[in-house]
Formats: sequence, C-alpha cells, structure tokens
Amino acid sequence: MQVYLVGGAVRDELLGLPVGERDWVVVGATPQELERRGYRAVGREFPVFLHPETHEEYALARLERKTAPGYRGFVTEFSPDVSLEQDLQRRDLSINAMAREAADVSGGGAAGLGAVIDPYGGRADLEQRRLRHVSPAFVEDPVRVLRVARFAARFASLGFTVAPETRSLMHSMAANGEIAALVPERVWREMERALGEPTPDAFFDTLASCGALGIVLPELRWESEDREALRMAAGISDDASVRFAALMAGSGAEDLDALCRRLRVSGRFSELALLCARLRQRLAQAAKLDATDLLDLLDEADALRRPERFERLLQSAAARGAEATSLARLRAAVIAAASVALPPERMRALDGAEIAAALRVARVERLASV
Repeated sequence: MQVYLVGGAVRDELLGLPVGERDWVVVGATPQELERRGYRAVGREFPVFLHPETHEEYALARLERKTAPGYRGFVTEFSPDVSLEQDLQRRDLSINAMAREAADVSGGGAAGLGAVIDPYGGRADLEQRRLRHVSPAFVEDPVRVLRVARFAARFASLGFTVAPETRSLMHSMAANGEIAALVPERVWREMERALGEPTPDAFFDTLASCGALGIVLPELRWESEDREALRMAAGISDDASVRFAALMAGSGAEDLDALCRRLRVSGRFSELALLCARLRQRLAQAAKLDATDLLDLLDEADALRRPERFERLLQSAAARGAEATSLARLRAAVIAAASVALPPERMRALDGAEIAAALRVARVERLASV
C-alpha cells in the first residue's frame, strides 16, 4: 500500500499558490484494508475514505471505462493492481495529473512528501502556461469542457491559455452532441464556481470559442457589454452572486427566468439577478428621483428589510454602468429611511395599516429633508 498526494495541491504548490483542499490516492490497497486502519468509507460510486484524524479524502486508485453517452456513462474499476500512472491518466488536464509520494502511509501529512511524479508533462505545461488534456479519453466526458473553461477563469490572469489540440477536442465534442448530454445542475455547479474565479469572463469566452456556450447556456447573449459588465463586477466584488447579476442584467426577464429555472440556480443568485434586471434602469437614475419615487424604489428592492442584498444589488448596478452619484444617493437614502421611527405614544394610537401609512409619510419627509 502506498499513498500519494495528487491533483490541485501539487499543481498549486508548484505555482506558488496557497494550497487548500488536499486529495490523496491509495495504490495497492483494498477497501477492507483501509477500514482496518480506521478510514471511514464515504464514496457512493467508487471507494473514497476519510482519514481517521485529518478527515481528508483518500480514494483508491481506479480506472474509468466509457459505457454510455454523457458524464454519467462510466463504469469505475478499482483493484490493488491499478497503478498510480493509470489513475492519473483518467484526469482531465496534465497540470492536474501530478503526484507526490507520502513517506508515511498512515499519516498523509504534507511533511515527508517525495519528489513530483509527472508522467504526462504537467510541469512543463505549468511552465508554458498551457491547459492541455492528458489523453484522448478527454472526449469521453463532457464535464471536462466545463472544467477547462473554469480553469481558464482561474488561471487566465497568470497567462494560461487552452492548448490548440485541447481546444480542437472541445470543439469536436460540441459539434458531435456530447456537450448536450450535460445535466443542467452540473452546468450551474461549474458556472457558479467559475463566477468566483479571478477572471470569470474567461469561462464564457472559452466555451464560446469551442461552440459550447450556445448549447449549455442558450439564454445568455454574451455580447461585448455583458463581458465588460462581468469584468467590472469582478473588480468590484468577490461575491459570485453580484457577478452573476451583472452578467445577466442585460438579458430579458423571460430569458433570465428561464435560465434560472432550467439550471436550478440557487435563490441567492436568482433573486438578485432578477431584481437587478428589473430595477437597474431606475437605480441608474436615482439621482433624478424625488423623495416619494426614491422610497418606492427602496420598497420595491426591499432595501430596508434586506440591506445586505440591496448593497449587492447596487454593486451589480455599478458594474452595469450606474453612476456613482445615483448609488451614493441610494445608500444615503437607505440609512435615512431606516432611521425613521414613530414615537411610542403615536404607535399606540394607530392600528397596523395606519402605522405603515404614517411611517411612509415620515420616511418621505426624511428623504426630502436630506
């Protein structure tokens, strides 16, 4: 039995980036042997175990055999006879197909790791800033197209580009219908992660360049103003929901709603995007609104009850070109309107509807005064 650190941890260490989650591969072992050592089985489709102390994931070395279209059309084979090189060969990109041997098979700690094992040229591709597939089996899994695009979003700022031969394979996968087999939930999962990367526009550019964007995201226009809005949003906020709202604000409400429903976009993202698409023109003109219209806008955005979401909305609007004066006025208006309170004696003299009406009058007066 031998343990290896694999994938992203090795790649990021060589790039000089912080290493986050670590993945381990175990060669020459059986599930029963790992369980005897105290590892806990958690994998459904293939043997993955949690280390008894670190709780990091350890997977038995495995092979994958294509049996049907789509990313679920695989049979996983594992045994003590599967080598490290065979396990690494099934990975998507060469920069993710490197490993380091652990000196202590029971500990799995970062200390005592051996030299980099690089059977598929990942280190050279790191130096050349190249995203290149490991083997021709790349075409068997359409998720790999999304993953290449996501890694482009992560590493474009470091100068990485997709290798021409890999881009050619991605184009053929789009043309032969393999991309169409992707389930919407997986598209959204990769898109959401890409939106949080340093250069999220590279995700959509990469998909567009190989003909996959119109297949997986037919509702997205991806025109120059959408690209610029996404770049602006990435400079304004690290929040992926702000970036999504800025990206989709130029789409029609019908297309946006259809995309959110089809991909099952989470509420935090879909609510903000729909709100931005609906209100962004009025947000941009806030500097010209009178106190009554300003309060109407705050109420429609639910700004007083959900100030955190309202701030994300303003950031999305800023990425779509809303002027700083309008946004500053809206931020000041929220503070002013939220500070309004009726005296207790007046509250006791009014019923529910009268309280709401009196509060509205008082808030309009406050906004007019400031």
